[in-house]
Amino acid sequence: MEVILLERISKLGQMGETVKVRDGFARNYLLPLGKALRANEANKKRFESERATLEARNLERKSEAQKVADVLDGKSFIVVRSAGETGQMYGSVAARDVVEILAAEGFNIGRNQVHLNTPIKSIGLHKVELQLHAEVEIHIELNVARSADEAERQAKGETLNSVDAIYGVDEDALRPEDFFDPEADLEGDEA
Repeated sequence: MEVILLERISKLGQMGETVKVRDGFARNYLLPLGKALRANEANKKRFESERATLEARNLERKSEAQKVADVLDGKSFIVVRSAGETGQMYGSVAARDVVEILAAEGFNIGRNQVHLNTPIKSIGLHKVELQLHAEVEIHIELNVARSADEAERQAKGETLNSVDAIYGVDEDALRPEDFFDPEADLEGDEA
């Protein structure tokens, strides 16, 4: 099906272009969300008459997204989750969790604007892409840790996916020489 794009859509085209897309994509996504019109003579004339208002609206949305992007770009957010000693989480951090974290900080981001290919399932520092507008894309960092203290240590560059890294090396731990004297065994065998 051929459609006229009413806004820029990544990997598809710019506003005003006539592109050929699959019927289901057009019927289920582009047309119902008002992102495109069917490509026929009546709709081409309608688009040309509304082009100025569509471009103005697009520019306004882009400037609003850019304001949010300027504040949010490169920011780091701490996410506390329970995980095993190897750093494997018992749950995961998905797009809806990212939306909730940003909402708690006062940012209104939609779940469809968070581009997370797979849920985060391990502790550590993770980059997450946010598509605030078709032309505005930023990255934030999620510091996923078991506690705020661990998050602080991870931010400094430590990796906390081993028992020694988590709990530290116990200097007062018992050593084999605390249990026996190697020279005492040799003397006992001779007698």
